[in-house]
Amino acid sequence: MNARQLEKLGIPRHCVKPAITAVQQLAADRVLSRNEIKERLRQVVESPKLFVGDPVLDALARELLDDATEPPAAEPVTYQRWGSQIDDGAIAQMEMAVQVPGVTGAALMPDAHIGYGLPIGGVLGVENAVIPYAVGVDIACRMKLSVLDIPVEAMTKQFDHFRGSLERGTVFGVGAAHRKPQDHPVLDQDWTVCRIIRESRDRARRQLGTSGSGNHFVEFGVFTLNEPAPEFSLEPGTYVALLSHSGSRGTGAAVCSTYSDIARRMMPRKYEHLGRLAWLDMNSTEGREYWAAMNLM
Repeated sequence: MNARQLEKLGIPRHCVKPAITAVQQLAADRVLSRNEIKERLRQVVESPKLFVGDPVLDALARELLDDATEPPAAEPVTYQRWGSQIDDGAIAQMEMAVQVPGVTGAALMPDAHIGYGLPIGGVLGVENAVIPYAVGVDIACRMKLSVLDIPVEAMTKQFDHFRGSLERGTVFGVGAAHRKPQDHPVLDQDWTVCRIIRESRDRARRQLGTSGSGNHFVEFGVFTLNEPAPEFSLEPGTYVALLSHSGSRGTGAAVCSTYSDIARRMMPRKYEHLGRLAWLDMNSTEGREYWAAMNLM
């Protein structure tokens, strides 16, 4: 019997593999006829509990029981799409993302483009769960603008000084690290929450304050403020500013990869097609470990 014939007997698609194994063994035993094997499979589908422990049908029965205990899949939520001319691949990824169980809201930003699982520029709200690949490989990827109390004219007069400060202050390249590791209070936090974090602390210390590769950058420029910003104690004017784009480097990538793999192994079979959108329940040990590791980034 092939997959299509088994599905006609009521075997769910994700249970076809153990069903084929059972059919092959039943056929090899030469006790039941072809029609009797079909009838036996119908009985397993109708009452899988009766076949738990059966030397041939146990695996199929357990798969069917697992499937029966899973809540029915909810209808995908609708999402707001901001902007036009968004890449078709990003839209397809978003259509897939809203199928994740527990999604409560979603949106696609104007700069959306293809990502890993969730598109870059995709926003996804999930109830009591976290999706490692939706957070991303580069955990805490960010842009930061530092406004400096330096005359704008200094950008020209002291060009070599500014350039030198960039060259001394950060490092670019895959695997790049400072020769002399820097220090930061984050390194005094609990890095024993899980194995991957415990093993990555030294690398994180070496790469702290570096830029890495990809589209990360650090650059000086001129920043113009047209209105007062009392929350930053800034008056209207023109300032020298430092703009940086950075993230969690190799440590964050290791956290994402490790816990995404765990999430995929734990994901109900009916959702295997969601791939990198695998999620972790926040009430689970794995979910709490990932959350703690993520917050160190």
